[in-house]
Amino acid sequence: MNGRVNAFGQPIGPALPDWTPRPYPPRTPMEGRSCRVVPLDAEAHAAGLFAAFSAAPDQRNWTYLPDEMPESEAAFRERLAARAASRDPLFHAILDRASGEPLGIASYLRIDPANGVIEVGHLHFGPRLQRTPASTEAMALMMARAFDELGYRRYEWKCDSLNAPSRAAALRLGFTFEGIFRNATVVKGRSRDTAWYAITDADWPKVRAGFEAWLEPANFDADGRQRRGLAALRGAAVTPRPGRPEPDLRC
Repeated sequence: MNGRVNAFGQPIGPALPDWTPRPYPPRTPMEGRSCRVVPLDAEAHAAGLFAAFSAAPDQRNWTYLPDEMPESEAAFRERLAARAASRDPLFHAILDRASGEPLGIASYLRIDPANGVIEVGHLHFGPRLQRTPASTEAMALMMARAFDELGYRRYEWKCDSLNAPSRAAALRLGFTFEGIFRNATVVKGRSRDTAWYAITDADWPKVRAGFEAWLEPANFDADGRQRRGLAALRGAAVTPRPGRPEPDLRC
């Protein structure tokens, strides 16, 4: 509680006298040590992403996505062309820094400049990106753009409430669980309850410091194994809900 009341003695939220709508995210690259996050380009990225997703041993990574693995690279390119043209969601490809190969997809969506709220979603990482420093760095870069570059107040993560790996990843990355929206959507003919998570601008300094410390080269041994986990470096333990898996600190 902030203690503010109006003329009727009713409690009201904190004043934002200098607030102005935030800029829309630009279509420009985000540069990291191990990855680049760039605007999606169907011609440039379709072949590499199709190969990256085809390298998975099965199609379980598609279970909680709104679509399925396309039957051909041509069909995939057509799908990516529509996504690359979209303004919201605003899709990006995650590229390996050294090779330039596209290894995954991420997007900003439900972009609300007036209220300073933005969501990250449509995440799909190929096997070579999963559980790597690059996957964490990509998420850190997208958060930094939202908070530091554009001045957003709230950064959201939503997923199927049954998607245990996504829920664990949200906690590991520093999001706070806010609740379940029951019967929120219909996906692939199934009812979906949606789990909501968020990071606010007040949370961001601690979350950012954790990313910076975790991504330091000195935090990894000669075999690329982390010396300290992200949650520990953020200064707050992450405790999964009963029945939920421990967050995989490699992802």
